[in-house]
Amino acid sequence: MPQLIDRIHQVELGNLEQFIHLCDDLHLPYFLMGGSLLGAIRHQGFIPWDDDVDVGLLRADYDQFLAAAPTALAGTHYFLQTPASDENYALSYAKLLDRNTYIEEKNNVNNARKGIFIDIFPLDRIPDDLTAQREQLTKFQILNTRLLFQLRYHLVDNPLRKLQNPLNVDQLAEAHSLKAERQAVMTQYQSQSQLTQVKNLASQYSYTKEVLTVAEVTNLTTVPFEHLTVQVPADYANILTRMYGNYLQLPPENQRTEKHLERVIMDNQVFTD
Repeated sequence: MPQLIDRIHQVELGNLEQFIHLCDDLHLPYFLMGGSLLGAIRHQGFIPWDDDVDVGLLRADYDQFLAAAPTALAGTHYFLQTPASDENYALSYAKLLDRNTYIEEKNNVNNARKGIFIDIFPLDRIPDDLTAQREQLTKFQILNTRLLFQLRYHLVDNPLRKLQNPLNVDQLAEAHSLKAERQAVMTQYQSQSQLTQVKNLASQYSYTKEVLTVAEVTNLTTVPFEHLTVQVPADYANILTRMYGNYLQLPPENQRTEKHLERVIMDNQVFTD
């Protein structure tokens, strides 16, 4: 019988295929990032114990994708979750959700819409000056934390949470304002075309490990990912070395546990490990 992670992978492949189809239709260059890039190169697909997919686009392409995708997805079972499309969603990047599924995540309890998803990250220009980099990141993190608090994101569930009233108009308006302010911080250097470095500001990696150049994320190649063909930076070896060191070496078995989802409902059934 398939394990939970195998079921998740199969749905995520559908999400990823839908995402690639939309990017191809819109002529938008995307690329795999982080653990998904590592999986594509080391495993020709998913890292076996990892249960998420990370893709990225440069900010201008990301904005174009967000503008066009809702119409393209109309009538499908996919939902593009963004700070604008889900008022209870606090994160700074998009997710493509399969609406035929429902999930519960580890250490992440909130009122945003739920479904097996892939993460879609914008990469924004960052300043060359290290002090300016720290200032931008600090502002982003403060606003991000305020939004997580405002929209009631919690590490663990609390029975009393279900007794809370929904957010009122003023609380949602404040969250909307914080989202706009965070967006402004993320994109504050976009007009400075002389800047050659870009960054996923929502990255969980240490800052310098996922600073990329525009050249690195525009010079792309294709590789297999399970049954799909996906785009990755042509210079993936240097990128992965910066992030992981000897990226071809498997981690110790006790570290092969990077799972985010613990309960999935699909096909009218509940699945857990």
